[in-house]
Amino acid sequence: MKIFKIKLFTFCFIFISCFSYIQAQSLSEEEMKLYNGLMEYRESKGLPNIPLSKSLTYVAQTHVQDLVYNKPDKKPCNPHSWSDKGKWSSCCYTDDHTKAKCMWDKPRELTSYTGDGYEIAAGSNDCCSDFKMTADVALEGWKNSPGHNSVIVNDGIWENQWNAIGVGLYKGFAVVWFGEEYD
Repeated sequence: MKIFKIKLFTFCFIFISCFSYIQAQSLSEEEMKLYNGLMEYRESKGLPNIPLSKSLTYVAQTHVQDLVYNKPDKKPCNPHSWSDKGKWSSCCYTDDHTKAKCMWDKPRELTSYTGDGYEIAAGSNDCCSDFKMTADVALEGWKNSPGHNSVIVNDGIWENQWNAIGVGLYKGFAVVWFGEEYD
């Protein structure tokens, strides 16, 4: 009986640990569509898939919620900005990229991820209050934007290999975080 209890406890512990990991990295149907679309696009360019990261997904999902509810993207700040209403350091990311480090540090600041994170974002609080970002709209926008496309396909200054990716899509925003370190 004692061996049975130990085995049952071990099974329950493993099951709960696995379930917690899956919950922490779960994507909505639309977020999964965005991830799959990104991987199909990369594959069409002869690039490998990027492993989904629990940490970068957490950062992405946290950031889209901050953008929707706290609106840190008011001019001159853009959607890479973070509000002062969370457990993170705030920053106003401007188009001249002088606050880039604030964005790059977010994965380490919010999770156990050890590397920098690089974000692409789509959406705005300036649009219609009922606008809902979709995977297709975000991906098409990024593919048609030379700067965003370069990040996705490892071109130019982004020639490094991405080894982690996180996806967040909520109401009017979509963000994707890339990292060189494995998660």
